Amino acid sequence: MPFVPVYVPVGVPTFHMESAHDRFEASKALLQELDARFVCPDDILLGADKVAAFLSAQKPDLVVFQNVTFANAAYMSEVLHLCDCPIALWTLREPVIDGGRLRLNSLTGAYSAANAMRAFGIDRFPYIFGMPEESSVREQLKSAIRAAELKTALLSLRLAAIGHTPQGFGFGRALDTELLRSFGVTLECIEARELIDRAKAYSDADCKAYDEKTDAATAGLSVTPERNRLDHARLYRAYTEYVREHNIGALASRCWPDFFTAFGTPVCTVLSLLNDDGIAAACEADIYGALSMWLGMQLSHAPVFFGDPVSLDETENTVTYWHCGAAACSLARKDTGATVGVHPNRKIGPAMDFGCEAFPEATVFRIGREPDGSFRFFLFEGEALDKPKQFIGTSIVVRSEHPCRPIIEGSVEAGFEPHFVVMQGHHASTLAALADMLGMQVCRY
Repeated sequence: MPFVPVYVPVGVPTFHMESAHDRFEASKALLQELDARFVCPDDILLGADKVAAFLSAQKPDLVVFQNVTFANAAYMSEVLHLCDCPIALWTLREPVIDGGRLRLNSLTGAYSAANAMRAFGIDRFPYIFGMPEESSVREQLKSAIRAAELKTALLSLRLAAIGHTPQGFGFGRALDTELLRSFGVTLECIEARELIDRAKAYSDADCKAYDEKTDAATAGLSVTPERNRLDHARLYRAYTEYVREHNIGALASRCWPDFFTAFGTPVCTVLSLLNDDGIAAACEADIYGALSMWLGMQLSHAPVFFGDPVSLDETENTVTYWHCGAAACSLARKDTGATVGVHPNRKIGPAMDFGCEAFPEATVFRIGREPDGSFRFFLFEGEALDKPKQFIGTSIVVRSEHPCRPIIEGSVEAGFEPHFVVMQGHHASTLAALADMLGMQVCRY
């Protein structure tokens, strides 16, 4: 279904209507410039009954509620009664302060609206203060619109858990009902051995195209022993066909020890290629890691890096993220390409072995699960630096906008999980807005 954002401008006719109509037209123009899909009324809704009549013909995925003038809580109550979607509350500045008439009184109306939302159990929501001409207002609205679009898209996401997390990695597990209730995401589960058995059933000829695709995407695949190279192609086909048959948008796959002991070839490079194919693919069966990757890919329109924080350098103000070798090939530095090596512990390939390219804006993100079943978003912004491979495997070095040591100390003390996503672009505001819409805590460092 298409995404439907709706503008709900409210007021009462006893205020200065010339000022009110000027702000209404400017606000409507901005919203429709930001997203042409916005449904807007022809005029300010001057009564709770007008709000109800307007919304009765809509099924919004986002409501931008604006007190053009003061309006009491009954206006917001109609929205809360009729709409099951995120609400962004937008307050206008008082246009003139000259000792004369209070022309809009939008801010008092916002207090009434927010108080009604609190009474309905909504204690987190995007809040925008300012005039349509202000750049901060434009950016906050863009974040709220994109976040609501993401929240709607989550309802269509099918996420696969392939195998179970290894011992001691329980932070990556998720219940299907928990994912559905909290994010609207459908989870399906399959044992890793089912895909291993499927891969074993293919002949070498069946998988020739997958071998050729891997060779074209990587550098140095020829150093991989032929048996491992052919078995990788089998596994790549098994995963690709499973994803296609089940309409999977993201997956969290078990990797060690099964793919070394039961199959003889790692799954690392398969996950790398799936990420380049547009499927968010996390290793170590980290389901919330895969969901974090999917959100990052939707925002950046590119593959994201998934890995552990393994090193910090206070002099450079950097954190290094690393993992065994499943980063998307397209993230590799241009001077090396997506080099193929071996898994750093098991010494079996193919696994990716490169440093990631630089990009001037980066966001580090993680959906964290608290012991009580609630969720929180870890966020910080910075830049990915031009650095070579730091360790065997794949790595990316991120310089934070703020001192890096408190980020590490604070997130360790807060008990965050050890897997994080690094995405291209600055998207913390949008992810914070999404957290608000989902009723989740934001931990921004």
